[in-house]
Amino acid sequence: MKSVDTVAAFLLFMIDHKDIFVCPACSGALNISINRYIIECPGCNISFKCEDGIPLMFYPGEFNPNTDVTETVKAFYEETPFPNYEELDSKWRLIEKSEKGTFARLLDRQIPYGAVVLEVGCGTGQLSNFLGIKGGRTVIGTDICVNSLKLGAEFRAKNTLNDVAFFQMNLFRPIFRPESFHIVICNGVLHHTGDPFLGFKSILKLVKKGGFIIIGLYNTYGRIPTAIRRFIFKISGDRFKFLDSRLRDKSLEYRKRHTWFMDQYKHPHESTHTIDEVLDWFAQSGVEYTNSIPKAKAFESFSQEEKLFKLNDKGTFFDHLLVQCGIVFKKNSEGGFFTMIGRRMF
Repeated sequence: MKSVDTVAAFLLFMIDHKDIFVCPACSGALNISINRYIIECPGCNISFKCEDGIPLMFYPGEFNPNTDVTETVKAFYEETPFPNYEELDSKWRLIEKSEKGTFARLLDRQIPYGAVVLEVGCGTGQLSNFLGIKGGRTVIGTDICVNSLKLGAEFRAKNTLNDVAFFQMNLFRPIFRPESFHIVICNGVLHHTGDPFLGFKSILKLVKKGGFIIIGLYNTYGRIPTAIRRFIFKISGDRFKFLDSRLRDKSLEYRKRHTWFMDQYKHPHESTHTIDEVLDWFAQSGVEYTNSIPKAKAFESFSQEEKLFKLNDKGTFFDHLLVQCGIVFKKNSEGGFFTMIGRRMF
């Protein structure tokens, strides 16, 4: 399917779901022209064009230009889209790959029929496309990087995933009305922004009351080994890459290893966070802790059949300390990554 056809498909998608889309500048209603491939806001007289099949609805946030990292991060991912679609030439291959990961498999099984799902910072959209394969769910993926979104849109078109759509968006200036989604997923994104808590509050507004928000962040403790390796690579001119298990895995193609290296060790901006910090975000924002990966209570294991949206004990500070120290020594911990799931109460 050509990019023009993709544009038409996404604009038709917007028309079919016009009740959830708004102008990112003024939050007003939008006019959509299929013939001219353009989106217009009559309220503030702003128009949004399309590029490579993707509606460009990014609108800059109001940040100090000396501290804002949005453009820097955007430029990084335009150069290095992550993850790529190598070896994923069909939806069956994507299913096979995704179901090897416990989190994606459980999400697909437990997100109900009829749910409206948003993935903020979807990258190349592999998770969004995977969640849309089954059908019966509406899945929208947004990112700031057009090159990444283009890969997701191409896969979506090739495999006729009509319930999936992709848009360029700044998470600080959403293109959706508040309370439009049953589930909002934001994995590996907020720690690459200049204000992660503000970003969390921005996307939380998009969750329906009683709906769920899922955020994945780098852990302050679990990220220590990566920080040490990054320092070694920096002072040695990127030698000793064997210190990272993925980089010494010759079964992975060079591009995959290079993309991993760039994302983990050459990213222009990242922050790290703790379980207690995110629980504080939840408490301040009216979100009830539901679950996490790893589990927040010490000595409890995350089951292969875990109920993601079932209420769990959030543990104590000491529990969290033990759990986070455990991330440091856990194999395949995805660079010290942890995921928190919460239910919006009000």
